[in-house]
Amino acid sequence: MMNCKVMVVEDEIFVATEIESMLEELGHHPVGIAMDSASALDLAQHAEIALVDLNLRDGPTGPSLGKILAEQFGVTVLFMTANPSQLGDGIPGTIGVLPKPVMDEELREAVRYAVARRRRLPADPPARLKLFADNCNDSEDGLGVTA
Repeated sequence: MMNCKVMVVEDEIFVATEIESMLEELGHHPVGIAMDSASALDLAQHAEIALVDLNLRDGPTGPSLGKILAEQFGVTVLFMTANPSQLGDGIPGTIGVLPKPVMDEELREAVRYAVARRRRLPADPPARLKLFADNCNDSEDGLGVTA
């Protein structure tokens, strides 16, 4: 699998460094940890994929940040949060949400899925990944993904 440049948007430093370590193990290039929206926007031009928590140091800015990353920077966004219901039916342009706590293998599968989506390759999402409505049926773009 091709490696990707991945940004971790997470305000809990121990969680963020664990995710970065796992990304490196998978052969990806972590571009940095962003603990708030401003830091994430500074790193956005370097990222292909972003793993985004909802509640950051500057408040519950994750949903609006995810939308900006996807729409303005073309970043493939996957949310990870203990509060998935805060996203309702989803954020336009983003993949979905993985509920925390996340087991290591589940996170690996979610990253592999995000990379496949980024590369426009067929892939099945991890079982607990809730795909957003506009991403549930991607058959016309060749991704072969179903909810």
